[in-house]
Amino acid sequence: MEGETPPTIRKLMVVADPTPQSAAALQYAISHAVLEQDELILVHVENPNSWKNTFSTFLRRPSLSSSSTSYLSEGGIGGGGGGAGGGGSGGDVDFLEQMKRACEIALPKVRVRSERIEMDGRDKANVIISRSKMLGIDIIIIGQKRSLSSAILGHKRASGSMKGAKAIDTAEFLIENSPCTCVGVQKKGQNGGYLLNTKSHRNFWLLA
Repeated sequence: MEGETPPTIRKLMVVADPTPQSAAALQYAISHAVLEQDELILVHVENPNSWKNTFSTFLRRPSLSSSSTSYLSEGGIGGGGGGAGGGGSGGDVDFLEQMKRACEIALPKVRVRSERIEMDGRDKANVIISRSKMLGIDIIIIGQKRSLSSAILGHKRASGSMKGAKAIDTAEFLIENSPCTCVGVQKKGQNGGYLLNTKSHRNFWLLA
């Protein structure tokens, strides 16, 4: 209608890794966070020192379903069998491309893009913060595997650097130190909903 204010375009970043936690974060983003006018950016921070181990684990997991919904709900980001070429052998597997394709299927009207970033000697959390500033990100969404220790330590964090704070995970650091809103997502079972954490809201329960 004439005179209506156009919807605000937001930029949402999902931290993309070949893990069930990252799959849960993406599933939450697709089902609850992203609106039609938004832009969704999948960012994977590559660590050359651990890449081979991660990728070999990735290849040993079960094949993905072709459905984006079952793919995400089954933790398919970590299931490396069926990349574009299928069969689960060798370098055809690209979890980041599969995540992007799942988003495009589920959100056909949303602009989706993906990026790979090298750590270049920095810690992962500060690489993500730096890139989010550069891109003008409004919301960061990251999968979170919370333990009692990380939940306690998350409230006692010093800002600035993760060096010397290995007990504190990347998600907790981002929640506390990101200039924009960061949402830590933990999925509770197949249909159990999500446990969400932000700087201002802890252990917020959201049904699936």
